[in-house]
Amino acid sequence: MLNRFWLMPKGLERVLRDQGLQGNPYKLLVGDLKDILKMQNEAKSKPMSLSHDIVPRVLSHVHQSVKKHGKNTFIWFGPKPRVTLTDPELIKEVLNKMYDFQKPKTTPLAKLLATGLVNYEGEKWNKHRRIINPAFNLEKLKNMLPIFFKSCNDLIIKWEEMLSSEGSCEMDVWPFLQNLASDVIARAAFGSSYEEGRRIFQLQKELAELTVKVIMNVYIPGWRFLPTPTNRRMKEINREIKASLTDMIKKREKALKIGAATKDDLLGILLESNHKEIQEKGNNKNVGMNLDDVIEECKLFYFAGQETTSTLLVWTMVLLSKYPDWQARAREEVLQVFGKESPNFDGLSHLKIVTMILYEVLRLYPPAVSLTRSVNKDLKLGILSLPAGVQVSLPTLMIHHDNELWGDDAKEFKPERFSEGVSKATNGRVSFFPFGWGPRICIGQNFSLLEAKMAMSMILQHFSFELSPAYAHAPVTIFTLQPQYGAHIILHKVQI
Repeated sequence: MLNRFWLMPKGLERVLRDQGLQGNPYKLLVGDLKDILKMQNEAKSKPMSLSHDIVPRVLSHVHQSVKKHGKNTFIWFGPKPRVTLTDPELIKEVLNKMYDFQKPKTTPLAKLLATGLVNYEGEKWNKHRRIINPAFNLEKLKNMLPIFFKSCNDLIIKWEEMLSSEGSCEMDVWPFLQNLASDVIARAAFGSSYEEGRRIFQLQKELAELTVKVIMNVYIPGWRFLPTPTNRRMKEINREIKASLTDMIKKREKALKIGAATKDDLLGILLESNHKEIQEKGNNKNVGMNLDDVIEECKLFYFAGQETTSTLLVWTMVLLSKYPDWQARAREEVLQVFGKESPNFDGLSHLKIVTMILYEVLRLYPPAVSLTRSVNKDLKLGILSLPAGVQVSLPTLMIHHDNELWGDDAKEFKPERFSEGVSKATNGRVSFFPFGWGPRICIGQNFSLLEAKMAMSMILQHFSFELSPAYAHAPVTIFTLQPQYGAHIILHKVQI
């Protein structure tokens, strides 16, 4: 205990300071956690002005640390020092060398939310990525377009029913967009069982909120075994989710074994791919995925599928409300490509202005505001010698807003910067990575962008929208970057 919580952290601190890295002195057990929580609570206590300069609010601890110590800084997360990296070359190296820089181990209670592909390393990661890949290839995504359309159309009908006789209506669009993304991923993952899927997702949402609480507390070995109300509820939810998914998966596997046609949803494709892997490589315990593996991937489908797309859509609606000229340009493009018809795959692939807008929204408001990697053996990174036991932090949001990388207008909404694609906008540097980068780039990136293009196209076909006077700008991180007080918008019916 003495070594883990005092001698080791102090040794790591000395190594980092000897290289010119600066940070606060280590405080026993808590490190900077108390200050981080205090800053976060302060930021959440009131909304901010309607500007995109959100780093001081959302990443207040990193912002303060860089302001105080310069860009070569580290922050204490409990007894772990986390070195902040802002140089695109170093970021590229970290994200490319996935075996040297691994995902940090999550606490046992936090693992209840979902482990799956996003948390695995080495051969297990390779195997899962290989088995899951077929579910996200372009042909399969094309087949999922009717699912996207059905869910988006349900939303459009709902909103049209809410319009007054004058053809306008004020509402908080955030819960609607969360439900839309949940609906899409429930249908896409579980097909006809999507009602069951929705129940699982409601439970996952509650579990996510409890997990945030757990992560922000100091990790005390053995604490998870105490019957606290939070611990009890998290385990209860986990049992219910597991039971539902086990039942669903077993029914599907039974059908697969007797040769029934595979359903073209994510679960069906995953099970078929897994079945194929086991047949080809023999049925020993290291081949394919077992039941628990499949359950974890299903939990992850929800998390990645719902959180990422709903946040992308809500910030897109907020920004297009603030910039009506870009909203008009996007609508004009959508009407030019589709008119009143349902959006199709080829048309969605050719939406240049809508794509530019989505990229700029992802730059200013990325779903994940930072990435963290662990250093498990002594290694060199650029001129730094990183000892085993430290972590590195890639503050996505800060890098996306960096004037040195993006110019003096870095904090302004300018979709035209992506007019010639991502590579030209970034000058080939790793300075834009809303879905991660390198071998571990998010497997569902195309799924999320296609869903967002479908949803935005249909919303623009039917409505124009502006910010309500009730809108309060307050980006906040709850796993992903969300609007703390919702997104109050006034919708108007578009007359075509």
